[in-house]
Amino acid sequence: MVMRNSLQLSVGTGSGTMLSIIGQLGMYDVMNTVALAAIGAVVSFVVTLLLQRWLRSK
Repeated sequence: MVMRNSLQLSVGTGSGTMLSIIGQLGMYDVMNTVALAAIGAVVSFVVTLLLQRWLRSK
């Protein structure tokens, strides 16, 4: 019983926090964050591939 209440409290607190943050962000901010995250993921992937090839060639 204590665990269930703790889980409900955690989920409720986390959901409320996320909803309050989303409510303050504009669509431009969200799209900007998504674009920057995608670019970062692609750059990280490419650098990893290049380093692997460079280290194999040595």
